[in-house]
Amino acid sequence: MSEPVSEAEIARLVARFYERVRAHPTLAPVFAAAIGEGANEWAAHEEKLCRFWSSLMRRSGAYHGDPYGAHLRLPGLTPGMFGEWLALFEACAAETLPPEMAQAFCERAARVARSLRMGIFERIGG
Repeated sequence: MSEPVSEAEIARLVARFYERVRAHPTLAPVFAAAIGEGANEWAAHEEKLCRFWSSLMRRSGAYHGDPYGAHLRLPGLTPGMFGEWLALFEACAAETLPPEMAQAFCERAARVARSLRMGIFERIGG
């Protein structure tokens, strides 16, 4: 990326993505079970994810969580949902970010999805 991504661009991507997640036939129930149905719960989750993406893409150090542990506890999560999540994320990135920036986000998102899927569903001895 030639220009660093701004916090506003991250917030726009995260808002678009979670708007779509809430309407997605397979992802919405899993997210709703984990986050809740209320606007306050979703706003808090989106803020956390803005910090997550800021840490990954801006190296801001704003996120101090455990994505693996959070996903490990999700009831109804299946390996195939990571592909659905990624396709939705890629579409939202393409809609909200300049092409070079969207590509950088999508590459990082693919690594995150692969890492989580492997850690949760493909553990050796698990």
